[in-house]
Amino acid sequence: MAMTKKEKQEIIVEFNRHENDTGSPEVQIAILTNRIQQLTEHLRTHKHDESSRRGLLKLVGQRRKHLAYLKRKDVNAYLTLTERLGIRRK
Repeated sequence: MAMTKKEKQEIIVEFNRHENDTGSPEVQIAILTNRIQQLTEHLRTHKHDESSRRGLLKLVGQRRKHLAYLKRKDVNAYLTLTERLGIRRK
């Protein structure tokens, strides 16, 4: 099931840097994490859905790039975000 507009807005409000922020790395990573969790649940029940599996791998790659960027620019924000989202780090 796709993320609803209300769910996405709640994520944006929770992780934004300021009131009108929708594109900061923190917000983008949080949205990607939510979509990854949804696809992971979908694939647990539909094991042979290869196109969704490919989409999941693309999302994980995107999130990884955003996390690398955030780690390069602001280590404290990276550590805080990975802790809040429960993402393992290297």
